[in-house]
Amino acid sequence: MAPPSSPSAKAAAKPRAKKSASPAAAHALPADVRSALDADIDRLEAGARVWVALTLDQRARLLGRIRDAVGTVAQEWADAATMSKGLTPGHPLSGEEWLGGPYAVVGLLDALRETLEALAKGRSPLDGVTLDEAPGGRLRARTFPLNGTEKFLLSGFTGEVWFEPGVSAVEATRAAGLAQLTPTRSGGVGLVLGAGNVTSIPVADVLYELFAHNRVALLKVNPTQNALVPVFERALAPLIEPGFVRIVRGDAATGAYLTSHPRFAHVHITGSALTFDAIVWGTGTDAATARGSGTPKLRVPITAELGGVSPIIVVPGRWTAADLKYQAEHVATMRLVNAGHNCIAGQVVIVSSDWPQREEFLRELHAAYAAAPARPVWYPRADERLEAAASDYPDAVWSADRTRAIVEVGAGEGADPVETIEYFAPILGVVEVGGTGQEFLDAAVAHANDKLTGTLGANVLIDPVTEEALGDGFERAIAELRYGDIAINTWTAFNFLTARLTWGGFPGSTLADVSSGLGVVHNALLLDRVERSVARGPFRPFPRSVGKGVFTILPTPPWFLSSRTGAEVSAGLTRYLVDGKLPGLVKTLTKAMQA
Repeated sequence: MAPPSSPSAKAAAKPRAKKSASPAAAHALPADVRSALDADIDRLEAGARVWVALTLDQRARLLGRIRDAVGTVAQEWADAATMSKGLTPGHPLSGEEWLGGPYAVVGLLDALRETLEALAKGRSPLDGVTLDEAPGGRLRARTFPLNGTEKFLLSGFTGEVWFEPGVSAVEATRAAGLAQLTPTRSGGVGLVLGAGNVTSIPVADVLYELFAHNRVALLKVNPTQNALVPVFERALAPLIEPGFVRIVRGDAATGAYLTSHPRFAHVHITGSALTFDAIVWGTGTDAATARGSGTPKLRVPITAELGGVSPIIVVPGRWTAADLKYQAEHVATMRLVNAGHNCIAGQVVIVSSDWPQREEFLRELHAAYAAAPARPVWYPRADERLEAAASDYPDAVWSADRTRAIVEVGAGEGADPVETIEYFAPILGVVEVGGTGQEFLDAAVAHANDKLTGTLGANVLIDPVTEEALGDGFERAIAELRYGDIAINTWTAFNFLTARLTWGGFPGSTLADVSSGLGVVHNALLLDRVERSVARGPFRPFPRSVGKGVFTILPTPPWFLSSRTGAEVSAGLTRYLVDGKLPGLVKTLTKAMQA
């Protein structure tokens, strides 16, 4: 690692020539808005020179200051996010905003700080992490749980990071740390176009720019999150004050100005493939010309998380009535959290047409879907997508005043709309595939890989007896799933919330065919050449978990829509992460047992 006075540090500190955005983009914004944005970039360029002068110890302490700031605004954060989605503070569904906001960010800050502290002591972030072999000769790092709190609060849950084929343990260990291995080498100034649906995403993306890439960042929030800007500004004040981060509001014109600005070294977006293509290739005839010539409009590298159509593979087995009800509620939760406005929402349930309990499971699923708490379908243009689904599926089963539907996918050679369109709304498809056991699982994996749009997240539900009977065949099938995040007996939201797992589409996408995106985020161990992350949970909650496979002390998880105390438990868990006070944790666990 070079000291601040090294040639590399001096090269990074060299100021860049002041350039303006393209005339067309500049013309769309008033002069005072353009000047303010340019001034923010000026400040970030100065901040980039300060950032590379910080030691790893200083950066670790800075993360502690951010953590304190997030803890201070956590209640306001959750309340503002809840209200932005048409609910009142303290609403029974507000637990989603605790988990998807300050809880996720505090967990990421803690894990990043531990990574930096290890690097500062000359150790690898992978020291002490179990490395073993995953199917297909891949290397696997068992990154969750890594401490007593994780083992206790989320007993029965595990998480693994799988590296790309060919990566050795020596190579993975040596590369762990990414840009923090060369902290004096600047990544320049990056642009982050924030997500509009989950409030931790913009903050987490900015942190990844800083720590994975040594890149200071300008965050343009999505207009749906404008009300969160004052909260973000206080939470990130330790980064804003020295010029490492700037936060701006703006519409599409602001985004166009920024993405065409020549003083950014990189762009990161969480959004849709349509928006990605507009940024990279332009629109209309210009886009066709750019694609035809293979010359992107965007002149700098871009990473992206773009969602997709997520499968829920239900492996047939002998389930009890309680299992059928619980897993039906699980599936309904995957689709209906945040009113379905999640890139990780399960959208297509794949069941066996030969499963004797298929009809009983589907009855429970329809009941759980209809009984889930009513809420606004709030994301822009979601009403249009609901109308499109109604047109595509006249026989859909609607509930909650026609704000959610379950649709049946007929047999055929081609893919149905629900398999190719990410509705980003409460539309759930059901697909039937023949067979049982390994035959069904292999067919379901092939269906998910070949017919469903995207490669972001896949969910698999399987009882312990069936999983044990399949043995290596089950693990081989998981390896065959071409998804960047896989959840077995849990939901890929667990992957998203777990800082030491990675989040992103399966490798192989390109600018021309972006699928679910390019690159990963979160990844608090700062691992290189990652292929996917795999989370595993208990098939049954406590107390039914006792003596029946994977044991857990967790009753109905607080993110389940059927959890009666989900909001209180989610808030309590967040507060415990922030302050570590045991009396509060005891109270929270008592509430959890009442779920």
